[in-house]
Amino acid sequence: MAPSLSKIAGGNRNLAIAIAGCTAATWIILYGKQVHKARKQRPEDEIQYFISDKKEKRTTKAHVNSIFFKQLRELLKIIIPKKWSTENGLLLVIAASLIARSISDIWMIQNATAIESTIITMNESQFHTALVKYLAALPAIAVVNNVLKWSIGELKLRFRTNMSQYLYAEYLKGFTYYKMSNLDNRIANADQLLTTDIDKFCESVTDLYSNICKPLLDIVIYVYRLTTNLGGTTPGILLLYLFFSGVFLTDLRKPTGRLTVMEQKLEGEFRYVNSRLITNSEEIAFYRGNNREKLTILASFNKLVAHMRKFLEFRVGMGIVDNMVAKYIATVVGFYAVSLPFFEKNHPLLTGDQAGERLSRYYTFGRMLVKLAEAIGRLVLAGREMSRLAGFTARMTELTVVLKDLNSGRYERTMVSNSSVADAEIGPGKGLMKFQDNIIRFEHVPLVTPNGDVLVKDLNFEVKSGMNVLVCGPNGCGKSSLFRILGELWPTWGGKVTKPPAGKLFYIPQRPYMTLGTLRDQIIYPHTHQEMKRRGRTDADLQAYLELVQLSYLQVREKGLDAIEDWIDVLSGGEKQRIAMARLFYHSPQFAILDECTSAVSVDVEGSMYEYCRKVGITLFTVSHRKSLWKHHDYYLQFDGHGAYDYAPIDGSEQQFGS
Repeated sequence: MAPSLSKIAGGNRNLAIAIAGCTAATWIILYGKQVHKARKQRPEDEIQYFISDKKEKRTTKAHVNSIFFKQLRELLKIIIPKKWSTENGLLLVIAASLIARSISDIWMIQNATAIESTIITMNESQFHTALVKYLAALPAIAVVNNVLKWSIGELKLRFRTNMSQYLYAEYLKGFTYYKMSNLDNRIANADQLLTTDIDKFCESVTDLYSNICKPLLDIVIYVYRLTTNLGGTTPGILLLYLFFSGVFLTDLRKPTGRLTVMEQKLEGEFRYVNSRLITNSEEIAFYRGNNREKLTILASFNKLVAHMRKFLEFRVGMGIVDNMVAKYIATVVGFYAVSLPFFEKNHPLLTGDQAGERLSRYYTFGRMLVKLAEAIGRLVLAGREMSRLAGFTARMTELTVVLKDLNSGRYERTMVSNSSVADAEIGPGKGLMKFQDNIIRFEHVPLVTPNGDVLVKDLNFEVKSGMNVLVCGPNGCGKSSLFRILGELWPTWGGKVTKPPAGKLFYIPQRPYMTLGTLRDQIIYPHTHQEMKRRGRTDADLQAYLELVQLSYLQVREKGLDAIEDWIDVLSGGEKQRIAMARLFYHSPQFAILDECTSAVSVDVEGSMYEYCRKVGITLFTVSHRKSLWKHHDYYLQFDGHGAYDYAPIDGSEQQFGS
C-alpha cells in the first residue's frame, strides 16, 4: 500500500509544480501587460508623424480567400516565368525528394521494427544482419535529406532573383522611382518592400510548398498502406479530424495576414525615419534637431513594438490552440484510431502469437498512424504559414500594382484641402508633350504641384538654341516646377510643351549627385566606361574638361581617373559643382538647366565655364541671384510668386529685376 501512496504523492507533487509554473507564467504575462499599460507617459508618445496619407484606413486586408489565391497566381507568373524552366525543374526535384523521404520513413519504420523484434526474440544473428542492412541505407537517406534541403534553398534564391529583377526593372523604368516617392503616396517605404519583403515572400512561398507537399504525400502513402491492411475506418477517423480541425483553425487565424501586413508596414516606417536622419543629417545638425528627431524615431519604434507585442500575444494564443488541436488532440485521436483493430480479437492480420505478431504489427502500423497523425498536424499548421504568406502576398501585389500605374502615367495622391483644382480642363497628364530639336516652347501650360496647387495658370514662352535665359523669382513661385515639367518628372496638367528629346536636355542641381565609383565615373555619369568609348570620348577629353573647370589637380594623383574615393565627402561643395559642370561639358546637350549650380564657385571660374557653354552651343536655363551672370544671358523669365510672370530680353538694366 505504501508504494501506491508514494506514487500518488509523487504524482500530486508533480501536478502541483506544473500548476504553480503555469500560474507564475500567467501572472508574469498579465503583470507585464498591466505595467506596460500603467507606465508613465513619455515625451515621444505625444509625437505625431506623417508617413502615409491614408494610414491604417488603407491597410491592405490579407485573408486566405479567393483574392489571395488570385494575387498569388499573378505573382507566381513572375517567379516562375515559363512552363519549361529551372524553377519548375526544382519543384519536381523537391517533389521527388519528398517522395523518396516518405519512402525512406516507411522503410526505416519497418526495419526499426524488425531490429526490435530480433532483440525481443533474442535472435542475435538476425539482429546483426538487420543492423548492417539498416546502417547501409543511412548514407542514401542522408543524401535524400540534403538534396531536399539544397533544392529548397536554390528554389528560394531563384524566386527572389526573378522577383527582384522584375520589380527593379519596373521601379527603375523611366522616372518611376522618383514618382513613387514624390508624386504618389500609396507606398512610403519602397526600400522595405524591395529588400526585406521580397525575401520573406519568396521564403514563405518555398516553405509553404515543401510544408504542404510532404504532409500530403505522407497522408496519401500512409492512408493507402493502412487502408490496405487495416481497413478504411482507422485512417478515415484521422482524415475526418483533419477536415474539421483545419476549418476551425483557418477561421481563427484570419487576423494573421492583417497583422503581418501591419508589422511590415511599421518596420518600413521605422527604417524610413532612420534613413531620413542619415540623409538630412547636416541640416538637422545645423538646426540642433537631435532631440526632436530622437522623439520621432522613438515614437515610430514604440508604435512598432506595441504592434509586435500585440502580434506576439496573438501568436501565443494561437500557438496554444494549434498545439492542442493539431498535435495533442490529434495524437489522442490517433491512439483511439489505432486501437480499433487491435481490440478486435479475430482481426485477420492480428491472429496468431499474441506476444509476437500483435506486438510487431502494432509497432509497424502504430508508427505509420503516428506518422499519419503528424502529417495531418503539419498540414493543419501549414495554414498558419499560408495566413502569413497572405500578408506578404498583399504587400507584393500592392507594389506591383503601384509600379504598373506609375509606368502607365497614373498616380494617386491625397490632396491638401483647399488645393484641389476646380478647372475641369486641366488635370494630371492632360497636357501634350511634343519633341523637337533646338527649341523649348510652353503654350498655355499651367504650373501645378502634385498636390494640386496652381502656381502659374497659363505659362507661354519660347526659347530657341542660343538664347540663354535667366530664371528668377521668390521661393515657391514655380521655378522648380517649370524644370520638373521640362525633365518629365511631373505630369503636365494642360497646354502643350515642346522640348528636345531625352538626352538633349541636362539638369545640374545646387548639390550635384556624386555616384559610387572612380573619378571618371563622376564626370561621365550616368554613362559607363564602355558607353564613353562608344561615344568616341577618351580620357584625354575628360582631362581637358577638368582643366576647363580648374580641377586638373584631382587626376594628378595615384590611379588618376581610375581613383576610387567617397567623392561626396572627399570633394568640397565648390569642387562638386565644378565636377557637375565638367559632366555637362562631357554630355554637351542642346539645353542645360543650371539650378544655383555655381553658388560655391568663384566668379572668375564661373565666368569661364559660362563662356565655354556659349562657345560650344549649350543653351542655358539658369536659376541664380548672382548679378555677375546677367551678361551671360539674353532673356529673363521672372515669377512674382502670385501667379504672374514676365518674359523679356535683358537690356542690362538692374531695375528690371527689382534689385
